[in-house]
Amino acid sequence: MRKNSTLFERASLVIPGGVNSPVRAFKAVGGIPRFIERARGSYLWDVEGKRYTDYIGSWGPMIVGHGHPTVLEAVIKAAETGFSFGAPTEREIELAEEILKHMPSMQMVRLVSSGTEAAMSAIRLARGVTGRKKLIKFEGCYHGHADALLVKAGSGLATFGNPTSAGVPPEVAQHTIVLEFNNLTQLEEAFALHGKELACLMIEPIAGNMNFVRASAPFAKRCRELCTEHGALLVFDEVMTGFRVALGGAQSVMGIKPDITVLGKVIGGGMPLAAFGASKDIMSQLAPLGPVYQAGTLSGNPVATACGLATLKIISQPNFYTDLSVKTKQLTQGLSQAASRAGIEFSTDAQGGMFGFFMMDKLPQNYATVMTTNSARFNQFFHGMLDRGHYFAPALYEAGFVSSAHTTEDIEATAAAASEVFQSR
Repeated sequence: MRKNSTLFERASLVIPGGVNSPVRAFKAVGGIPRFIERARGSYLWDVEGKRYTDYIGSWGPMIVGHGHPTVLEAVIKAAETGFSFGAPTEREIELAEEILKHMPSMQMVRLVSSGTEAAMSAIRLARGVTGRKKLIKFEGCYHGHADALLVKAGSGLATFGNPTSAGVPPEVAQHTIVLEFNNLTQLEEAFALHGKELACLMIEPIAGNMNFVRASAPFAKRCRELCTEHGALLVFDEVMTGFRVALGGAQSVMGIKPDITVLGKVIGGGMPLAAFGASKDIMSQLAPLGPVYQAGTLSGNPVATACGLATLKIISQPNFYTDLSVKTKQLTQGLSQAASRAGIEFSTDAQGGMFGFFMMDKLPQNYATVMTTNSARFNQFFHGMLDRGHYFAPALYEAGFVSSAHTTEDIEATAAAASEVFQSR
């Protein structure tokens, strides 16, 4: 029988770290990553035949569960007609229309293949439209691995960011200003100092890469006001939250209209597909209409668009998000009650089908506070749950996801397992 450990040894010989995306390596929590053989509904099975209730959902896209019959039928039908054409298809139009129907902040959208590509292109577009170089991002918000975004805070607001990855030239990082999430004072000072030079402010309205941290209502509102006042563009990175926390994304929950929206994950239904969109005036600056160049051989791939379109049709049905929210809150309440019974500090938050939890007594508001959480206790929780057949993200700083395929029985079993794990500390 194949084993996870054997496959990891093999993989480590031919793939850096044995994985094709770092968090999969279990480096933060220790142990051997699980090599998944198949998935269906709310479950994953590894190569050793063990079943797990899946709360990663491919990091968000699997909002209707794995292998939903309608989605699977659409993908198979599309694949039978061709994998890729390098030419336009009608389905690209249909997917674009479906996205725009639910997100009125956008009038036009460009399909791409990854969230990183979409975020990178959105920044180039913002710079092209404004004629400015500098941008603001926030510590703890992840917008993909483009050079300008792999940046940490400088020594003060008068200085710019420093690269967080080898291979990123300081000359690239110098145009990125990194601020503390939910810090109104820093936000005001940054615009006072650099407002005339700012092309855009990019933010995750609900950050999902420092677990689950909301931008406060006053903070998000002030981001909008300052961008408008200084002529910078407000970019909402909704790769994770778009169609995941609500049909209209986090912007509909918050009641804020960004200038550019970045989407991914759910709109591809598990296939490599992402997008960015804005008003016609802004999007008309993109090639072939305007001077801002962006292109992609597999953009609007016919199989990916079939998968995404079928997924969006399902989630736009009445009561989908109402039912999904009930399940997500049932899970977070079950985890919270299990922790409380064991006398463990625990806080949790959720929106739609996205959730997060922290081993601390109240919800953090920024990355620095998230970093103070009890990582040893989280690691114990992660492995205890994994051993009992419940798959959470193998890192303290990642949000979790519930799908419409999760049942009440799934969630009750997860809460019961959590109670065992917390009591065994």
